Amino acid sequence: MKDRYDDINEYIHDLQEAIEKDPKCAIHHYNLGVAMLSLGDFSEAEECFLNAVRQSPHMAEAYVQLGGLCLQRGDLDGCLQYNKEAAQSRAKFPEPWGNIGFVHLQRGEADEAIAALQKALTWNPRFVQARTNLASALYMKGEYDKSAEMSRMVIRQEPSFAPAWNNLSLAVLEMGDAAKAREYAEKACELGFDVPDEYWKALKDAASGPAAGKAGEE
Repeated sequence: MKDRYDDINEYIHDLQEAIEKDPKCAIHHYNLGVAMLSLGDFSEAEECFLNAVRQSPHMAEAYVQLGGLCLQRGDLDGCLQYNKEAAQSRAKFPEPWGNIGFVHLQRGEADEAIAALQKALTWNPRFVQARTNLASALYMKGEYDKSAEMSRMVIRQEPSFAPAWNNLSLAVLEMGDAAKAREYAEKACELGFDVPDEYWKALKDAASGPAAGKAGEE
């Protein structure tokens, strides 16, 4: 194996040769899986990651990758299980907890999502996606002020992260500030977020309703 590769196919070839010489090396199987992912060969990548955990049952990164492949094909149960394996394999590893939280969020299980996402943020307070999903889970529970604060924290860290602007818009609309909600939705749209037509309509209706112009959000 060379220290650096410019050709992915050469890298894959050398990894395959290395695996032939040492089939029990979990790192080689894992790296081959990552290379296959970069080529979009999800089936081969999955087999590589499975081989990695067969050789090293506590390789947390491989379980996370397997969970990601499950999520890619819509298998939430598989994604959850693999990320639980990852969390059990390595203490204080934020990525699986972020993924566990996301699965619970997709299922509408706000309390479970919040618990998992808070663990992810305990071990990585700058985990943008986890904090964004936490904002969504808090919104789901009707805790709009806390949701808005989580979104603001993300925006302070990553000002161009469009989903956080969208989440902030949703929260402040529920808090009664239609003008700010529209401003934040426009910012999300400007940054590439696909704001649904029905939400624009909700903003228009709110702006002409009795709560229009309620202040309090910055």
